[in-house]
Amino acid sequence: MSAPGEAPDRSRAVVVGGGLAGITAALRLADAGLDTTLVETRPRLGGLAFSFHRTGGAGGLTVDNGHHVHLRCCTAYRWFLERVGARDLAPLQPRLDIPVYDVERRRLGRLRRTALPVPLHLAASLASYPHLSPVERIRAGRAALALRRLGRIDPNDPALDGQDFAGWLRRHGQSPRAVRALWDLVGVATLNARAPDVSLGLAAMVLTTGLLTEPGAADIGWSRVPLGHLHDTLAGAVLEKAGVRVVRQGRARTLRPEPDGTWRVEVDTGARGFAGGETLTAGTVVLAVPQKEAHRLLPEGAVAEPERLLRIGTAPILGIHVVYDRKVLHRPFLAALGTPVQWVFDRTEASGLGGPGGARGEAAGQYLTVSQSAAGEEIDRPVAVLRERYLPELARLMPAARSARVRDFFVTRERTATFAPAPGVGRLRPAARTGAPGVWLAGAWTATGWPATMEGAVRSGLTAAREALAALGRPHDDVFPEAA
Repeated sequence: MSAPGEAPDRSRAVVVGGGLAGITAALRLADAGLDTTLVETRPRLGGLAFSFHRTGGAGGLTVDNGHHVHLRCCTAYRWFLERVGARDLAPLQPRLDIPVYDVERRRLGRLRRTALPVPLHLAASLASYPHLSPVERIRAGRAALALRRLGRIDPNDPALDGQDFAGWLRRHGQSPRAVRALWDLVGVATLNARAPDVSLGLAAMVLTTGLLTEPGAADIGWSRVPLGHLHDTLAGAVLEKAGVRVVRQGRARTLRPEPDGTWRVEVDTGARGFAGGETLTAGTVVLAVPQKEAHRLLPEGAVAEPERLLRIGTAPILGIHVVYDRKVLHRPFLAALGTPVQWVFDRTEASGLGGPGGARGEAAGQYLTVSQSAAGEEIDRPVAVLRERYLPELARLMPAARSARVRDFFVTRERTATFAPAPGVGRLRPAARTGAPGVWLAGAWTATGWPATMEGAVRSGLTAAREALAALGRPHDDVFPEAA
């Protein structure tokens, strides 16, 4: 706090929340010369994209809470990987190639691109896609071109934001089978909701950006190491090098204005095993926390209609984790039709199956993660029920699993994994700037134009830091155009 008659000290910043949005904002503020403190309630960084260690069962595993992928068009997240020195640890496919197996018809199809310009880059794949009839393929191509035109409109335009994607697909001749085998196959994984529950604006933005802008925009990347290594270990080291003080297991209790125009953040550190806390003061505060927590902390008048934040719903993601005693999936991942299983990923090497320096691959077995988005009906089902449901389905999908022994089976549940991309959500998402000078919002749920992805989270952190520094008149390298 400044002495009477002195100008307030604007050189300090506090970022509340150590997910990707908060890490990004803290790095950018520190890079611009602000004395920055990052406060995170958990003992780790990374938010909802993290890892944990599992003992017992198949032995020691490092488990991601869910299988998180990014695309070539996710330029902000790719900037983040570069910034923390992890670019080579999460490489991209040379060219989009998604194997899609229909269990009921026992047919394998592929969604893959060529090097031809958009939209011809997907034409050959769509023309031979076995999970649609010839008429459905033609109609899907026409719908894609119509969606491309929509993608040039602001996704938050009320005319698009208020409509549901399913209705638009019906009006453009898409059959229920086409929705299941094509549009929802991609949409559920990226939006965490099925077409009836998705804003047309967000659907148009996601599918157009990924599939209908640049030929390689949808090439898929994923981490070859545990996410915790990227988002906690490496990110933590880079934060330290940048001069950011990280307070782990600290909860921001209140945010109050000071007479000199700065902000007082009361932090409860009792989670560390002792009663106590500390007071932080700063001219810049970034709240990179979930919407309910932001609603609790924001001072009165900071946002118009603050109850809007509470109306931004959430959607769950369920992770089914299975360790087999042998290799049953002979590709990095597989999408499925005709079964409750959505996507299956091979996480054997990344998990450290077999232990450091131990056997891997065939000898150690294989560790698979089944990623189930839009999992509201199953998120609270007991592990035994999920085991009974999914092991037979995996045996149908992968014949080699029928004779394999299951060495471990467990479940991860993220009940509030993403914000719900429902029609009308665009008008609820707030901008980074608030009505409280010096207080900014970040998080994938804010008005990034993107769904709740790692890309959206990083973009929100870049935006909050950029606008905060501009308000301070601080010179800074504007990385955002390259990440837009």
